[in-house]
Amino acid sequence: MKYASLIFVFVVSLCVTSRAETPVAPSLARPNFVVVLVDDLRWDEIGCMGHPFVRTPNIDRIANEGVRFRNAFCTTPLCSPVRACLLTGLHTHHHGILDNTDRSEQSHSLNTFPRMLQSEGYQTAYVGKWHMGNDDTPRPGFDHWAGLKGQGTSFDPMVNVNGQHKQFKGHTTDVLNELAVSFVHDANNARGVDAKPFCLYVAHKALHPELTQRADGSITDPNASKFIPADRHRELYADDAIPRRLNVLDSLNGKPALQRKVRGLKPLGQSTGTSDETVRDRLRMLAAVDDGVGQLLDELERNGLLDDTVVVFTSDHGYWYGEHGLSVERRLAYEEGIRVPLLVRYPRAITAGSLVDAFALSIDLAPTVLELAKVDRSIALDGQSLVPLFGGTPPANWRTSFLIQYNTDTVFPRVHKMGYRAIRTAGWKYIQYRELDGMDELYNLRSDPYEMHNLIDQPSAKSEQKRLKAQLAELLKAAS
Repeated sequence: MKYASLIFVFVVSLCVTSRAETPVAPSLARPNFVVVLVDDLRWDEIGCMGHPFVRTPNIDRIANEGVRFRNAFCTTPLCSPVRACLLTGLHTHHHGILDNTDRSEQSHSLNTFPRMLQSEGYQTAYVGKWHMGNDDTPRPGFDHWAGLKGQGTSFDPMVNVNGQHKQFKGHTTDVLNELAVSFVHDANNARGVDAKPFCLYVAHKALHPELTQRADGSITDPNASKFIPADRHRELYADDAIPRRLNVLDSLNGKPALQRKVRGLKPLGQSTGTSDETVRDRLRMLAAVDDGVGQLLDELERNGLLDDTVVVFTSDHGYWYGEHGLSVERRLAYEEGIRVPLLVRYPRAITAGSLVDAFALSIDLAPTVLELAKVDRSIALDGQSLVPLFGGTPPANWRTSFLIQYNTDTVFPRVHKMGYRAIRTAGWKYIQYRELDGMDELYNLRSDPYEMHNLIDQPSAKSEQKRLKAQLAELLKAAS
């Protein structure tokens, strides 16, 4: 009852919040774009997704005044690959950013949607964490660049601003927020000169922890990382009970891949999950991200640009709160790793408060932006434009399944050699490990939404397994 009351009060407060009058600007032929990408944010960590106590009023505003995708997923639950998926509209094996190793040189050649927008007359900007290698130098396709080196730091970041390193003071999220708002302000002031629409891509370090890195950018101990919020948020949620999903109690029976013995690591179980205070620190970091979203919306509104700007809020992948005993190993195909929030505000095409249940994927961002920008592209993309879903009803030929893939790396010992190809449908998930014989997994998501009962050896599920294996082969062939 306490949580229900809090949610009711929170929703009411959103409804009665007043908005200052703004200048009236003529509708643009092509919209502006602001994309806010949060690192490691779970789909259920924001207020509009039903979290019992987290306060994200500005992020929620995007959903309340736009569309919320209730079944949004990444296609590779790993930072570097999915960042390339978002920017290119391609599957991991097509853009070539296969893992989190140093892909700096390769990432300079990616054909990103900002690069295509720039060639069509857009003013483009990137602010934040590139994270496809340790290189912080400007990438092609961006007129304005403010990039962090590697993972960045939580405080006093060094930022490469258009090729010049500048030392900033304060919490990194606040610094990136200020840089993002400054770009919008300057872009608006330049409108009288060249009237260019703009595209701003903001990639936060939050909610990523502070890591200890070697000179080459590799991580010394990923399990010793800490989430560090801004000073003003350090006491948030101190008395709130952390919600846990039922699968924190998973016995791991039927999951031989997770039961493997790994030297130096204790077996997975309830004691190996994410602590309450770690979860609180993540949500405290999110508070500064929400502040920045509010600042961006206010700047757009103040200049009469808000309704002519497509505002997108999303994440690269999820995080573990102890589900299946997991904590830091984000790479696996379970729901907590692959589901992401996806919110879009654009009143020229979206009815406020819309909900979409059709599958939306990380590879769909690029084709969506390009369609809204009226870019006549000749290159083929793996993703599909989400514009047909803005009305709420998907086209008859919309996807009913999708491919998930992961190529193993050596940062986290537990998931070493756990590369896989998987298929997710509305009711089932089949995970096919590439190097682990006899360890595949099959889940009926309708009867087992927490993925606790592997049906791979059940005679009653053999026909479904055969069907999914064939569908997975078709997805891989289509994406080859």
